[in-house]
Amino acid sequence: MSLDPTLLGRHEIGTSDAMESLGVRIGEQLQPGDLLILTGPLGAGKTTFTRGLAEGLGVRGPVQSPTFVIARTHPSLVGGAPLVHVDAYRLGSAAELDDLDIDFARSVVVIEWGRPMASAVADAWWDIEIERPVGGDGELSDEDLDADAPRFVTVTRVER
Repeated sequence: MSLDPTLLGRHEIGTSDAMESLGVRIGEQLQPGDLLILTGPLGAGKTTFTRGLAEGLGVRGPVQSPTFVIARTHPSLVGGAPLVHVDAYRLGSAAELDDLDIDFARSVVVIEWGRPMASAVADAWWDIEIERPVGGDGELSDEDLDADAPRFVTVTRVER
């Protein structure tokens, strides 16, 4: 569960391609049992980042937001760990996350919106916070959600 130290800290990401590239670099270093918690507002780039992770891990795609299915499993194409991509937004508790019966020990698990549940499923995880610009009223229009505007990605290690 260690990453190249240059990947830790805060990164300014200028495009969706750069967001995906950061995901690839991190994904190439992940091992079974690694848990990543992604936090950020709608349109921040959580799924784009996860697409890069999937590429770095060598898992089957396509990677899409699991919002309506809660969790998607992407099997490895290279004999590695599968990627389990979870959207915890509609989950009410860690017990509901546990009900998904995820094999945390043999998978790389990414949980969007999972901060409140992380400590219930793991002793340590990678916390990835993605910030995106907001308009003067605090909201972006639908067109702005996909815009290539700078994002800030902060990667930290959390141990409880």
